[in-house]
Amino acid sequence: MKEILKELKPSKKEQQEVKKTFHEIAKSIKIPYTKVILGGSSAKGTWLKDNHDIDIYIQFDKKKYEGMDIAEVLKDNVKNATVLHGSRDYLQLKKGTYTIELIPILKIKKVEQAKNITDVSPFHAKWVNKHKKYKDDIMLAKAFAKANGFYGAESFIKGFSGYSIEVLTIHYKGFKKLLKNVAQWKRSTVIDTEKHHKKKVQLNEAKMLSPLILVDPVQATRNVTAVVSQEKYDLFKKKAKEYLKHPKKEMFVKKEFSLEEIKKKKGEKIILELIPLDGKRDVVGAKLLKCFEYIQEQLKQNDFDIKEANWHWKEGENAIVYFIFKEKKLSNLVRHDGPPLKEKERLKHFQEKWKRYTLKKEKGKVYVLLPRKYKSPEELISNLIESDFIKSKIKSIKSQP
Repeated sequence: MKEILKELKPSKKEQQEVKKTFHEIAKSIKIPYTKVILGGSSAKGTWLKDNHDIDIYIQFDKKKYEGMDIAEVLKDNVKNATVLHGSRDYLQLKKGTYTIELIPILKIKKVEQAKNITDVSPFHAKWVNKHKKYKDDIMLAKAFAKANGFYGAESFIKGFSGYSIEVLTIHYKGFKKLLKNVAQWKRSTVIDTEKHHKKKVQLNEAKMLSPLILVDPVQATRNVTAVVSQEKYDLFKKKAKEYLKHPKKEMFVKKEFSLEEIKKKKGEKIILELIPLDGKRDVVGAKLLKCFEYIQEQLKQNDFDIKEANWHWKEGENAIVYFIFKEKKLSNLVRHDGPPLKEKERLKHFQEKWKRYTLKKEKGKVYVLLPRKYKSPEELISNLIESDFIKSKIKSIKSQP
């Protein structure tokens, strides 16, 4: 573990660069009655080597800015920054190799005073920093999550946020204990580190749909893992079991996507390059995901047997979507079921609609055999590329040779 941690921890030079960058930004922001503080994993000391994202919070005095849009105040005072839209707008700028997000928040004394989830962020940092002895374990857990594909709370990933990994690691008292417990998770799990539920605090029902309910230690009504999908939940369990059975250093290193490796895979395949629209990362990613899911669903509905399917996207680049098919010859005709014989009105309508085809009966129901519309996945995808659905989600799409 020591050897792995050595490769995960940022060097002293990196740490100094982050501090220097933060202080330079902090000095440049001169807004009355505000305080500039370091946020995110940088504030908790849980960030990993080669991470070039820095969150900086601009805390606005709650009384002085009562009733004002603090996001607008920040925009008016910081020039040459990109405005990103969210539940409260924030700014992004580049400084050297770093991408910096300037996030306006209210300075509050109690979580209940928060007007936005970001207002609670300093409370998150304070809670994590109370458990400094687990910081190395948190780094291991984050690297493990990133390497194995279940890290990221964006809507196109639906995985575990950095904060959720921090809370889970602290709750289970270390990385190894985290994996041992995750491997034993049931179909759904509830974790309440600070035992808020004993105080009969109710979570928002909409936040309870996730397979994992992780009650926020500092905000009793919030489920930290509300966005986590069943797929990512199951993947965490699977990878935990794999590591416990055969611990490998490679499970902490994210494997770079290789288009050439995809092309070398056996079987009939279709590889598409999607040119994304401009916009916020989360929104753009969600649209790309919807394209992938739509194409995959249409392939399944048309009886194409998919052996492997996946997609890859890195911000600033085009996305790659690929499908590898099992060898399966499709029939020329496809069955289209109709209503039960006893439903006379529906039966009459079905007969009228498909009168060109021979009506067949089976087990009290009717059906017809229709010519298959698409005999190859290429035909179907060529049609889908021109659909309004796809055109509304991306700039363009092209096939990879």
